[in-house]
Amino acid sequence: MQSFQRLGYFPHPELVPIAVIKHLRLCLKLQDWVKAIPSERQRYTYLQAIRDYLKVKQYDKAAQRLIAALVAEAAEVKDHPADLINVAIEELVKERYELPAFSTLDRLIRHIRSMVNNRLFALCSEGLSINEQIYLDQLLAVTNNELDENATLNLLKSPPKSAKLSGMKLLQSKFDVLMTFGDAKRLLQSIAIIEALKFVLENQHKRAKYLPFEIDLDFISSNWRALVVEEIDGTEVLVRQQLEICIFSNLATEFKTGDACVVGSSSYADFREQLLSHAECEPLIEEYCRLLEFPANPDDFVKHLQDKLAQVAFVVDEICAVDKQFTINKDGEPVLKRIPSLAQTDEVEELESKIRALMPERSILEILCNVEHWLNWTRHFGLFSGSEPKISDPAERYIFTTFSYGCNLGPNQMARHSQGAVTSHMISYTNRRHISAAKIEAAIRDIINTYNRFSLPSCWGTGKKAAADGSKFEIYENNLHSEYHIRYGGYGGIAYHHVSDKYIALFTHFITCGVWEAVYILDGLLKNLSDIQPDTLHADTQGQSGPVFAISYLLGIKLMPRIRNWKDLTFVRPSADVTYKHIEPLFKGVVNWNLIKTHWYDMIRVVLSIKAGKVMPSTLLRKLGSYSKKNRLYQAFLELGKVVRTMFLLDYVSNVALRHEITAITNIVEMYNAFLDWVFFGKLGAITENDPIELELRLKYLDLVASAVILQNTVDMSLAIQTLMSQGELIPMRHLAAMSPYITRHIKRYGDYVVNLHNIPQPLEAAINLPPEIFET
Repeated sequence: MQSFQRLGYFPHPELVPIAVIKHLRLCLKLQDWVKAIPSERQRYTYLQAIRDYLKVKQYDKAAQRLIAALVAEAAEVKDHPADLINVAIEELVKERYELPAFSTLDRLIRHIRSMVNNRLFALCSEGLSINEQIYLDQLLAVTNNELDENATLNLLKSPPKSAKLSGMKLLQSKFDVLMTFGDAKRLLQSIAIIEALKFVLENQHKRAKYLPFEIDLDFISSNWRALVVEEIDGTEVLVRQQLEICIFSNLATEFKTGDACVVGSSSYADFREQLLSHAECEPLIEEYCRLLEFPANPDDFVKHLQDKLAQVAFVVDEICAVDKQFTINKDGEPVLKRIPSLAQTDEVEELESKIRALMPERSILEILCNVEHWLNWTRHFGLFSGSEPKISDPAERYIFTTFSYGCNLGPNQMARHSQGAVTSHMISYTNRRHISAAKIEAAIRDIINTYNRFSLPSCWGTGKKAAADGSKFEIYENNLHSEYHIRYGGYGGIAYHHVSDKYIALFTHFITCGVWEAVYILDGLLKNLSDIQPDTLHADTQGQSGPVFAISYLLGIKLMPRIRNWKDLTFVRPSADVTYKHIEPLFKGVVNWNLIKTHWYDMIRVVLSIKAGKVMPSTLLRKLGSYSKKNRLYQAFLELGKVVRTMFLLDYVSNVALRHEITAITNIVEMYNAFLDWVFFGKLGAITENDPIELELRLKYLDLVASAVILQNTVDMSLAIQTLMSQGELIPMRHLAAMSPYITRHIKRYGDYVVNLHNIPQPLEAAINLPPEIFET
């Protein structure tokens, strides 16, 4: 009965683990002569009794018709068989039906999915003209002409090149080719065009330098107006070239801030339509505020925040009266006392040497195989259709593929060094058809959850804190995602990691170098589905801004970054009439409480939408940037962020222990970045791929290999510690806390090199002379 309640179906008695049977014998005090497996007749009686007791119905034709109708409806919007199977299982559980065998559900789902897809394909095909059908058929035609200008499937899939004139011309020619498909302009008729843009388009055919001043230009700044508007013979005219640049520049800013949107776009859609409706928000506000201990109305919320800011400022002022953590220099700027670094003691180095001596040498492939034996992480990989893999030894193939891309060897080098076990085509095919970012994340999640069960990582942290930071990876310069990074130098992209204080990475994003890293700082925590769930997040200067502090606070996340230029930020006081004796020079403004109160509901609605998965924080933070001057919601988030950031900074400048903690945890993510550089040793660490999906995959593979190595090191370190303790060694926890699982000295990164003098080569003399006919000619 317990098995049924857990699984939803009756497992065969022979499949029940021996450990469970022994546990039941022990609890029920049964003798050995009592059989664990009943006869078929007894089993039938038991099953029927359990069904009657739990009021569960046996799967029958009525249940099949029930889920068939529901799955047929769901198949119109969902395509993955696993999603459709989940729909069927949820309905069966809801209606109190016993779950059938998986093969029964699988056959039914595939049959229904095939019928629905065929109907949808027929519906689409009927709406196409003969020419459009021929056009689509030609997409799949194979051509050997690399300069073929016709639209092909490879042309559709190819990513854009770098943002240069040649790249723009190629992109424009590709767009022109794609627009030859039917009457594509009809798709653009519903897009609203602002008057200024319409004016520019109406005059795009003209080559005159000046255009008549017939539009309203109140939206442009005085600097732009000086460039765009000139006066000729007492009449104001518009300089055409400057006008076009001005309008497109302002339009780009409007897209960024969300004040303008593109219908049907993903990045530039109206984000307000993605939020929960007012009717959906109202019932959630009170419960959500209760969980976070916030008042559930704007007046009380502002009063609560005001009192909290006043209290923090008062306490810090009292602390600074006794312990002066900062001084004011001759320029009137606050200077924070430097924290002395903590050197590693000789005892820790000695213990680390003893532990390393007991850790066996391993190769990375051996580590991946060990983790596969423990966790069966390759079970998450497979065909996107959900079918069983049709390849021989799939686990071995998945391990080769993971090592190939995770260490950046690539399919060709992996095939050369695998002694014929795999070919480059087998590896690249497996990567394309069997593995996705979501599947790798599921495998990493298994490793993280297992790692969290060990007691050794608890010596390093609690799992309630994490740090976020980016590391630059070189990619092709001729790539739209490649940008020059000022801080790191050179072209490339950024791998943005969220690393737990237990030293293991929880999530990784691939972002371009030009993006402010703070935009993605919250996404990693929300997308992290592992057992390690931090509520405090550390970062460096790039990982913070006013709106980020505000959204973090409303999400219940404590944002505690290491801010380099903290003295340049605005400290706000709770009211204009409040002054402080010791920290007065820090404050530069007063909180606009009315702005927070006015937009309190809008901010809560945004946060509830994030919690409901309707929109990601990065989507909103891209809109709520420093250029959102007209957006009142941005102004409200910025004001709330100033309050939260002021409370954090006041604690930061007065609390030495907090500064030590922030430095220590942000150093962990720096160590993780260095560890990844060691793991990603192939091709000098450069990612030789232009496809943005593949760029993301490379980083996921790398995280998977790194997590496997961290788990293996933790296992070996734990066994070594147990051995030392059994030999009478006394190991204090503070010594273990100074260590990390990023040990690499015992890992044979490049595998084994074997000298085999028994392999006799061909005689040297056989190759000395070439055929004489060569020299006669």
